[in-house]
Amino acid sequence: MITSMTGYGRGEEVRDGFEAFAEVRSLNHRFLDVVVRLPKGLNPYEDAVKEIVRRQITRGRLNLSVSLKSEQENGFGLRVDTDAALQYKRLLETLRDKLKLEGQITIDHLLHFSEVMTVDSPVDLPERAWECVQAALEKALKDLNSMRRREGAEIANDLHQRIDLLQKCLEEIEARSIARRRDEFQKLYARLLEMLDTKELDRDRLELEIALLADRVDVTEECTRFRSHNTLFEEAMKDAEPSGRRLNFLLQEMNREANTIGAKA
Repeated sequence: MITSMTGYGRGEEVRDGFEAFAEVRSLNHRFLDVVVRLPKGLNPYEDAVKEIVRRQITRGRLNLSVSLKSEQENGFGLRVDTDAALQYKRLLETLRDKLKLEGQITIDHLLHFSEVMTVDSPVDLPERAWECVQAALEKALKDLNSMRRREGAEIANDLHQRIDLLQKCLEEIEARSIARRRDEFQKLYARLLEMLDTKELDRDRLELEIALLADRVDVTEECTRFRSHNTLFEEAMKDAEPSGRRLNFLLQEMNREANTIGAKA
């Protein structure tokens, strides 16, 4: 079964007070290369995300992004440490008074201290948050694979038509080969008559000419192998397992046979 390596998928999930959104894009690549962008609080789940992808995708370069929101008023992941803010404010006021400086302590001053704004650690995240993200990711991958299969079906249809065209070309090549064989033997016969008239007939030369002619004009073996490759190509496209590398090998062999036929033409 042909599946395209390019595609796009998205998935959303709302459950247990969380809303997750996953988006995935895939491009051609020899191997599987997954680039994941997660919210800071979910970074420890990166390996788990890649494992989910590997179970469904075998080749391609994937860019996957996930966002997560909480229905709670204070949002998700980012928190304000009020106690730390108050303590910094008192320290700044003390410093201002001791140095006899003017001005008021503002929010801009407090935001310079990283302890005032904190991000939830993985320990703070409830398991249901990851379960929400996982569900959104599964939906996005399902959507991606659906698009890849649709595009793959179009590619397979085009390849089937091209294989049919190659089969017709092989029939024409064999028909022309038979006609050419008669012409070449007529030319050889004429040379033989010429040798007989001049009494220059050389038995070894004659055997060599016949052998060269037989090899040069006969493409039966190449056409037979080409048809075999076409059949295997059709079978590979119907295989449930990924067959890209096998198809690539068969195309190389088809090209080899075509070059040999062209050299003999």
